[in-house]
Amino acid sequence: MSHLDDLPPTPGKYKVVPYGVLHNHRYLRLSKLTLWASLFLALFLFYLVLSAPPSPSRRSLNDSSVKYGGSHWEKQVRKSARPRSRGGLTVLVTGAAGFVGTHVSIALRRRGDGVLGLDNFNRYYDPKLKRARQGLLERSGVFVVEGDVNDAVLLRKLFDVVLFTHVMHLAAQAGVRYAMQNPGSYVNSNIAGFVNLLEVSKAASPQPALVWASSSSVYGLNTKVPFSEKDRTDQPASLYAATKKAGEGIAHTYNHIYGLSLTGLRFFTVYGPWGRPDMAYFFFTKDILKGKTITVFESPDKGSVARDFTYIDDIVRGCLGALDTAEKSTGSGGKKKGPAMFRIYNLGNTSPVPVTKLVTILEKLLKMKAKRKIMPLPRNGDVEFTHANITLAQTEIGYKPEVDLEAGLKKFVKWYMGFYTGSKKKSSW
Repeated sequence: MSHLDDLPPTPGKYKVVPYGVLHNHRYLRLSKLTLWASLFLALFLFYLVLSAPPSPSRRSLNDSSVKYGGSHWEKQVRKSARPRSRGGLTVLVTGAAGFVGTHVSIALRRRGDGVLGLDNFNRYYDPKLKRARQGLLERSGVFVVEGDVNDAVLLRKLFDVVLFTHVMHLAAQAGVRYAMQNPGSYVNSNIAGFVNLLEVSKAASPQPALVWASSSSVYGLNTKVPFSEKDRTDQPASLYAATKKAGEGIAHTYNHIYGLSLTGLRFFTVYGPWGRPDMAYFFFTKDILKGKTITVFESPDKGSVARDFTYIDDIVRGCLGALDTAEKSTGSGGKKKGPAMFRIYNLGNTSPVPVTKLVTILEKLLKMKAKRKIMPLPRNGDVEFTHANITLAQTEIGYKPEVDLEAGLKKFVKWYMGFYTGSKKKSSW
């Protein structure tokens, strides 16, 4: 079986719909209170990062193990970023060796776009998995530059070598609970790194259009369901959520001042092959196979915690839809020449599933009974439920989730068994 067989089907380019016709201003304008609160929070967190110790996972350009530049390096960069189809995009994908980044990069490359990856290969989870994803990218013709989005020198070098039409910004410090252990890493990556990328992008001539990963976590303690882009997002339940919300406020500022075309995507619990080991479906699978007890949380009223699980193929189609419909930035060299597009979309499955049912499906697929331990949901940043209203994304970028949880978990389990246990049913992807 080809290593591409389990890839998301190549999404076709979605026809651009005139922006002014469909996008009602009430969906786009943040309330003054929310905007100023977001900016204040962003500035406060940005200040904190100045005093935070550098993450041991970050690699400085002064480190002799990090090499870039030279004719061979530039040749690799240009070759990877060169579109293979007429009219193809030229996309810088940050966090390219991450879960979503790998799938998006390969999908773009498969349809003929030029793709250059950037990733710092940090140790938040097993870097061997990231290196394995890097192997997939290389076999698909995607070169991954090893570096950090906080490295302005490297970013400017990349923008000098390649004229990017788009940036898909997926690099981030993920995870809700880890923020209680290492808060500085979230500020460093999700705020400082994003600002650094925006600074380099706004100085480019012409400026690229940017699509970046926000999160469903921004809805925080909101109790109105399903979550709509119009709902309040000023009650974050975790530092991770706060940094993602701050990112939305910062993006709005760069759009307003510098004319950058910006689209934020609020992902809802993404799962699938090559996923993140810190996600429940992933470590539940690992522990069930090892016969270990798994902890399943319940809400204070003894109800089940539920998530709007969204399969990776559907997320990829949403990402490509956002790239394809993104209008050009209106600035050049840091100067705005007119109003630019600013959008926020939910990307979810719009069908929340109790975590208890997730476990039941895994038991069926793994043919093993889970040892469950029911515990009250701790106050560590997790919320009781998520549920996406995807009407706006359906209308404007053609987003339409197709994979239900059982079908998606079946594909994940097949990949997991092959990758970690050497099962004969292994898919080479």
